[in-house]
Amino acid sequence: MSFTSKLPLVLFFCSLFIHASLAEIVCEELAKDACAFSIASSGKRCLLETAKAANGGVEYQCSTSEVAVEGMADYIETDQCVDACGVERNFVGISSDALLEPQFTAKLCSPSCYHKCPNIVDLYFNLAAAEGVFLPELCEKQRTNPHRAIFELVSSGAAPGPVSDASEDMQAALAPAPQ
Repeated sequence: MSFTSKLPLVLFFCSLFIHASLAEIVCEELAKDACAFSIASSGKRCLLETAKAANGGVEYQCSTSEVAVEGMADYIETDQCVDACGVERNFVGISSDALLEPQFTAKLCSPSCYHKCPNIVDLYFNLAAAEGVFLPELCEKQRTNPHRAIFELVSSGAAPGPVSDASEDMQAALAPAPQ
């Protein structure tokens, strides 16, 4: 077989590799085990939801939320961060209720999560802000007096600020200290 007869086959395989390298993350195409804590190419968070299956049971599906993440896109959270932060990929719906659990807050505020997993920290930073809580302060209180931190979270009645301001506050709080 001559090279010119193999050329279409070679070009076909090359196109497959180029397509794979340019692949975008689309939440609806992710497996349920990769959905939660992922960010689509559009910059919007992926969300694991339940739906009624044809057989009457429940099935999981990944969908795109309306929540946009500034500065992050095309991201699937690592298993190391999932473990370090104490989150679960198969959890349907994410809420600030987890912040009321001292064990969860301790993992979220641990250096292995708080300083190395900005995607998960950003998510919970915004959830805490919606409850009127500043996550860096909660984490500081968690380190010094865990029971007091949870008490203050439960009794918090502060009005949340705009989400964009919360994101700026989080970036400032996570920035390395000047040396």
